Amino acid sequence: MKTSKLRDMTTDELHREAGELRRALFNLRLKKATGQLEKPHKLRETRQDLARVLTLLGERQGDERENS
Repeated sequence: MKTSKLRDMTTDELHREAGELRRALFNLRLKKATGQLEKPHKLRETRQDLARVLTLLGERQGDERENS
């Protein structure tokens, strides 16, 4: 997922996206453990996307603290 697309999202949308990515990551790990994972690169991509979302959420929290 592109960072520019994530920056256009609201904070609530980012929280929802983080939840979806966590669920997807859990499902991918489960498939890997049972030997059913067909595309191993999806595990890494999902982990990186989650990190991007969490980084943006952290930046927004820092911005809110500065403005308070």
